[in-house]
Amino acid sequence: MPSGSDTTAEAAPTGPDADRPGQRPGSAATPPTGGAVEGRDAAESGESGAAGTTGTTGAGTAGAGTTGAGTTGAGTAGAAGTGVAPSTGERRPGRLRRLGLLARREARRSALAAVSGLALGLAFPPFGVWPLSLVAVAALALLTHGRTARQGAWTGFAFGLPFFLLLLKWLSVVGWDAVVGLSIIEAAFLALMGAGLALVSRLPVPALWPLWTACLWVAEEWARDRVPFGGFPWGRLAFANTGSPYTPLAALGGAPLVTFGVALTGGALACAALVLWRLRGAGGFSARRALPAAGAVAVAAAVTAAGFAVPIPTAADDSVDIAVVQGNVQQPGMDFLGRPMMILDNHAKATLNLAKDVKAGRIAKPDLVIWPENASDLDPFQYREAYARIDEAVRAIGVPVLVGALVDHPTKQGYVENQGIVWDPKSGPGASYTKQHPVPFGEYVPFRQELSKIITRLQRVPRDFYPGDHTGVLEVGPARLGDVICFEVAYDEIVRDTVNAGARAIVVQTNNATYGRSGQPEQQLVMSKLRAIEHGRPVITAATSGISAVVSPDGTIEQRTKEFTQDVLTARIPLRDGKTLADRVGAIPEWVLAMVGVLSCAAAIMIGRRGRTDEKGQ
Repeated sequence: MPSGSDTTAEAAPTGPDADRPGQRPGSAATPPTGGAVEGRDAAESGESGAAGTTGTTGAGTAGAGTTGAGTTGAGTAGAAGTGVAPSTGERRPGRLRRLGLLARREARRSALAAVSGLALGLAFPPFGVWPLSLVAVAALALLTHGRTARQGAWTGFAFGLPFFLLLLKWLSVVGWDAVVGLSIIEAAFLALMGAGLALVSRLPVPALWPLWTACLWVAEEWARDRVPFGGFPWGRLAFANTGSPYTPLAALGGAPLVTFGVALTGGALACAALVLWRLRGAGGFSARRALPAAGAVAVAAAVTAAGFAVPIPTAADDSVDIAVVQGNVQQPGMDFLGRPMMILDNHAKATLNLAKDVKAGRIAKPDLVIWPENASDLDPFQYREAYARIDEAVRAIGVPVLVGALVDHPTKQGYVENQGIVWDPKSGPGASYTKQHPVPFGEYVPFRQELSKIITRLQRVPRDFYPGDHTGVLEVGPARLGDVICFEVAYDEIVRDTVNAGARAIVVQTNNATYGRSGQPEQQLVMSKLRAIEHGRPVITAATSGISAVVSPDGTIEQRTKEFTQDVLTARIPLRDGKTLADRVGAIPEWVLAMVGVLSCAAAIMIGRRGRTDEKGQ
């Protein structure tokens, strides 16, 4: 960390305590009062105001450029950087000017936050360096420690924007404006979290700071998973840790508990780093002074080791032989569909070839076959040639096939349903599941009439998808499968409800052809790994162009295909009836942890206000 002196404003510290005027590194066991927070915020924003603090050094600050010493710790009011009180008639700087001042003043910290955000992006596929998620959490905690809520929000945004730009670069297939727009929206949630991190860093009992940090990460993801338009869960810490020591925690409390474990570890490491940094300027190291740091490291180690103690249920109650057909598409990108019937023909041909291999004895006959989302690019109930082609392939293989198809809504004209249809070789189409969570601006356009006039690209979504109203439990031959479609796998409640409704294995029908070779299919695949452990179920991913995969209940990827190849996977998968603790407790851990995070912020605000009231009384 950069070093500095605490004697003058020009040589202010730049370490974790750089924001605490008049305070020596290593001395701040007690956080500043709320009055100090507001005084400093006013001074740093170019506003007039008192900047008095009560600290362990007995020194108060006067604005952003002068230091007043006194035994009572009371500072003198002064104009930022001058020490001269402004006249009562002086106009406050405009909002844009104050924002510019904040940006210049926070340039170094913002740069560090941006680098930390990029490090978090590298923790996710296709890079997959999961330890960087711990580093990023710790860095953001340190960069917001002791700051004002406004400064914390700025730092959180500076962290979040590059993170999401790197994570969501696959959306550039649609347009870089889409990448930037969505990244800004998602980074706004991290800005709110940054403000919260700054607030809770000032709470009493510093040893609990990592706990508040972890709960705020859960609260941020809770909000981002739900709003706007049903939320966008991409970028959860849990999804960067699907092959780490924290992954088994999913069997206890789902993805939120994995996020909590990762954030708690990162927060504890930040706490240890902060203690050691303060010791650097407080007379050197000693065993007694370093004890809090050792305790924080011990907490981090204990949380990391906890995952190894979590049992992952994998014993099968039954088994079934399956085949997963990846028919492939004409080309990647927005125009992956090609000519009508092409994708359907690809999947029908691959299934017919599978039937030939079965008849020749080269492959054992499966009990059921799974096609991906959009395997039929035409509504088989509206186009007889599509119906006939599907029926031909199903009859040839002689077992039920779960067919992904786009189907016109039966009663609402102009709407389409994204369905998984059980197609029997004797009776034809039967039960079906309709995707419950269509993708906003991809499968439906909110405020279509107004936005399509401004963003003409939205006209490429000619019809809105209509959401389903029930879980995807389907009887496919001898197996009771839980169908979720595409990015529904990112939503905790959709998968959990399917398992609790009786699914013995999970199927993810997906179409990632638009985002092929962009990293998006890898990011979605690791979600299947997490869901397998969370629910103790095998997860079968069927993709039009890849990546199709078979994931065992312990999260191991047993088989996977390459992208943009025609392929068929065959496997015997276990069927399970037992439920994990995560299935039983549902969303309770997430709600509890998120509420603790919100209440910690509320407590910090109340303590700050009480401190200001006390100072006025004195």
